Amino acid sequence: MAHFDTSGLRPAQERLTADGIDVVRLGYADLIGVDRGRDVLVNHLPRTVGGGVAFCRSVFGTTPRGGVVDIDRGLSDGLPDVLAFPDLATLRPLPWEPGVAHCIADVFNPDGSPARESPRQVLRQLCARFEAEAATPIVGPELEFYLLEDSPSGWKRYGEGTGNIYTSGRKGDPENVLLESLRRLGEYGIDVVAANHEFSSGQFEINLWHGHALDAADRAHRFKDAVKELARRRGHLATFMPKPFNDEGGSGYHLHFSLVDAGGASLFDDPSTADGLSLTAHHAIGGILAHAPAIAAVCNPTINSYKRFGPDTLAPWLIDWGLDNRSAMVRIPPERGTATRLELRLGDASANSYLAIAGLLAGALLGIRDRIEPPEALVGYGYDTTRSAKLPQSLAESLDALEADADVADLLGQPFVAAFLAYKRDEIERFRTWITDWEFQEYTYHI
Repeated sequence: MAHFDTSGLRPAQERLTADGIDVVRLGYADLIGVDRGRDVLVNHLPRTVGGGVAFCRSVFGTTPRGGVVDIDRGLSDGLPDVLAFPDLATLRPLPWEPGVAHCIADVFNPDGSPARESPRQVLRQLCARFEAEAATPIVGPELEFYLLEDSPSGWKRYGEGTGNIYTSGRKGDPENVLLESLRRLGEYGIDVVAANHEFSSGQFEINLWHGHALDAADRAHRFKDAVKELARRRGHLATFMPKPFNDEGGSGYHLHFSLVDAGGASLFDDPSTADGLSLTAHHAIGGILAHAPAIAAVCNPTINSYKRFGPDTLAPWLIDWGLDNRSAMVRIPPERGTATRLELRLGDASANSYLAIAGLLAGALLGIRDRIEPPEALVGYGYDTTRSAKLPQSLAESLDALEADADVADLLGQPFVAAFLAYKRDEIERFRTWITDWEFQEYTYHI
């Protein structure tokens, strides 16, 4: 049986009760980043969670449309359980839900071993690889999303208006939704720092402060769930779909990444080099570029993801890097010293935070291990296919690349990769046989 140190449960129960909290929402990320969980009454907390809270393992194989994909030890094995144990360090009161606190759970097999298809476990094992080399991965997430409002014809973009990028106040946000959300998210303790209207109507970006990679992923996971919940409370819909509209751009998920040593000094900074980057930084860039097709599977994990790519989209299309160049897949911001970092611009907003960060770390780790030198940095505006190779152009291509990249698959864990491939290839097959609106509008009248 799984073992969990229950010594902290009684003090947590007493502290929560004193703070007026009577329910703990115990949640964890599934393969697509949905928070799956249960509400537990605080007065039964030690008894209920001390031995783990049971969930059907096939929650990891449950699709957005309610189907169940047969993963290992899932449907074919009779739908057995996994056990969720709270990480008490992650307890946070929900500012918009009085009396309720959220706690992130780790997921285990009944024999006590970690459930290796769990996204949080996938990232945890990558962090451990770096820490074994006396390096700590630091990540700062930036997420874009669309806010939609209901109308007689269905969901439409909120606050429709052109040219509102980097505007504040009611001009592009007539109900001040972004301002209220920023304050509530700040109260939630997930360390958001700034927010702005993005390029497209109804599109916003909120930035999270950097931190240890696992902590950054925890906060980003909570952030996405919170943004959607705050929107529901207003009768709106927030979506992290990569490209929900044909006439507007997509939503990205950019990750700022650096490494520090035990004393907090940057391992990416080197004032003696022409670009101010250390050999470690160059090798990390080289590894991310070399393994980009496989990393795309977890950074761009939907069929819709690949409709965001293309020339002149400001979304990466090619496998390249550049110094302060936003048309490159890997951008090196101009700050140096302790702020030396790279920005992976590959991901889109649909990515599971744990998996996108794990993919980034896997590429960097392989680059450092194998001393992979990156090509020449991109100069000028990108999207020239004569200079750089294209990223995968479909989900199927990126899944094939992940399956073929044994090094990345080993770092992410073969049990996870097998579950992820089965889950996502089911998505592709379901889409292949589904009649789309485009087909209906293209063919019905003339044919």
